[in-house]
Amino acid sequence: MNIAIVGIGLIGGSVAIRLRETKFADKIIGVDKNEVNQKKAIQLGLVDEIMNLDEAISQAKVIILTTPVDAILELAPYILNKVKDQVVIDMGSTKINILHKIDDHPNRGRYVAAHPMAGTEYSGPEAALPNLFKDKNMVYVDAFNSDEDAFELADSITDVLEMKSIFMNAEEHDMHTAYVSHISHLTSFALALTVLEKEKSQGRIFELAGSGFESTVRLAKSSPDMWTPIFKQNRENVLEVLKEHIKQLQNLHDKLEKEDYEGLYKLIKKSNKIKRIIK
Repeated sequence: MNIAIVGIGLIGGSVAIRLRETKFADKIIGVDKNEVNQKKAIQLGLVDEIMNLDEAISQAKVIILTTPVDAILELAPYILNKVKDQVVIDMGSTKINILHKIDDHPNRGRYVAAHPMAGTEYSGPEAALPNLFKDKNMVYVDAFNSDEDAFELADSITDVLEMKSIFMNAEEHDMHTAYVSHISHLTSFALALTVLEKEKSQGRIFELAGSGFESTVRLAKSSPDMWTPIFKQNRENVLEVLKEHIKQLQNLHDKLEKEDYEGLYKLIKKSNKIKRIIK
């Protein structure tokens, strides 16, 4: 079975590594508009061959989309126009707009919307990792709209990636990812901008940066090419979460400004309840 991966970066490259390790695919075809990424993917052995999109569609049984979500929005209907019995798996981080665009497509059943809840702050083929997905969740979105055989093939790839399957509708998915993923990146971007602004006048500030700072700000190294489209596609949910986040920051600010240390203690204590979710 030939599998085409459209977008050979962190996610696509990591999928390719696992497919190769397990010999799940007979041939892994890479599709990427970036010529540098094409060359790196071949050099690193992530893919067997580079093709243009139309060639890949004609030769692959499975087409996996791991491009930024604005590209998936355009690619999804284009690819569905050309498939017959092939399976198209979308691994983007937002779903509502993409799925709305193909709702009435006659080949909608060949499309499986999935989101692997895994990643790092790095991008490009060289960022691909062998065990990126191990023991993480694969979220299937509106899976009831996929043909049974298409879903089963997608789920067999999830098994190869050693992931756990969970199910949501598009609205649930986009709202929850805004809370657990998208706001984390926005917060990290904001913190990086704050420190970079301060660093202009105090150039030695980074000499004091410890592991706490590094773990909080590391997501600020994430690609703007990937994250700007995510914020655009999930704008309403992200704005809702950001509004609540700003409110909580203001609460902390007010307690400190008023020297209300008992109130500050209570807020920090309340935040510790996150240990029930994250161990």
